[in-house]
Amino acid sequence: MTACIVGWSHTPFGKHEGDDVESLIGRVATQALDDAGIGPDEVDEIVVGHFNEGFSQQAFPSSLVLQFDERFRFKPATRVENACATGSAAIHQGLKSIAAKSARFVLVVGVEKMTGIPGKEIGDVLLKASYLKEDGEIEGGFAGVFGLIAQQYFQKHGDQSDALARIAAKNHRNGVANPLAQLRKDLGYDFCRAVSDKNPLVAGPLKRTDCSLVSDGAAALVLTDVETALSMQKAVVFRAAQQVNDYLPMSKRDITLFEGCEQAWNQALEAGAVTLEDLSFVETHDCFTIAELLEYEAMGLTKRGQGARAIAEGWTEKDGKLPINPSGGLKSKGHPIGATGVSMHVMTAMQLTGTAADMQVKGARLGGIFNMGGAAVANYVSILEPLR
Repeated sequence: MTACIVGWSHTPFGKHEGDDVESLIGRVATQALDDAGIGPDEVDEIVVGHFNEGFSQQAFPSSLVLQFDERFRFKPATRVENACATGSAAIHQGLKSIAAKSARFVLVVGVEKMTGIPGKEIGDVLLKASYLKEDGEIEGGFAGVFGLIAQQYFQKHGDQSDALARIAAKNHRNGVANPLAQLRKDLGYDFCRAVSDKNPLVAGPLKRTDCSLVSDGAAALVLTDVETALSMQKAVVFRAAQQVNDYLPMSKRDITLFEGCEQAWNQALEAGAVTLEDLSFVETHDCFTIAELLEYEAMGLTKRGQGARAIAEGWTEKDGKLPINPSGGLKSKGHPIGATGVSMHVMTAMQLTGTAADMQVKGARLGGIFNMGGAAVANYVSILEPLR
């Protein structure tokens, strides 16, 4: 690829009672430019990733960045949406502008304010990322969708509750080291494994600790071409960036296979001329623990039906052969829908520039990212490395 990330910013994820979409956008937009060492006048394009669908009354956010500096005025700004992969979709739009040489600097912002509406409404909004004609009546909202996926996987491969609890415990343990994470608490395997008053069943075999958190937050990054990046303070280059979409109805595919995820990984590894073994770590989309388990198999870490082996044998721990979600993932960090994909790229860039502090994976040189919208419907894989 011909584009680099040269600056970034990231709010803490959690409940931002005093913020709205506008204030979250403004904070990360200005901080990302400061981090890149450029001014608003140098930005050629703005892309805002925002799912919304009822989380916010403000349904037209693309020009909100302009509020924060008059030098943004008259810059092209577009809002992008692709369910839970909205942040990566926004990045891809920026990558295409850089590749087409229609922009030298692109500011990408991902944002979501989820906690401003009641819990029941949050579930209804999230369910809009499924095929409503068939799946709109599933009990439990999107957790219910992944509860069904877990039930089908368990029917094929046996009860995997141990593996799911290990994944939850790993990600919460990693999240303790992430100052931007919503839940920085090592819950432990025993708590995550047992059904209790504090960890009840939510949908199917999924417990509360199997589900990512409702969250507010924003992240932003600055993209530029390689030639420009060579003269900047820091730069992380896209070795590959691939998108694959699959059918929206779950009835049209074997939902336990995550075939779109597999295809996206295969294309990205081929485009980057690397293998999975070459990667130092992966940030993957653990909206639910069953998703991370299926992603182990789809990325080729294990054979089908054997994903539990990766977590049981410690492969995906921070000191394992392929650390998965050293940031704590969506489970610990939180999952503000439009911000998630941008956050994953920021976390990866931090690792590759040695600025991840206590989250740092030793010797990280090549990072993989998987961000998905819906139940493996919109699938994005990035492979990043330091430019120099």
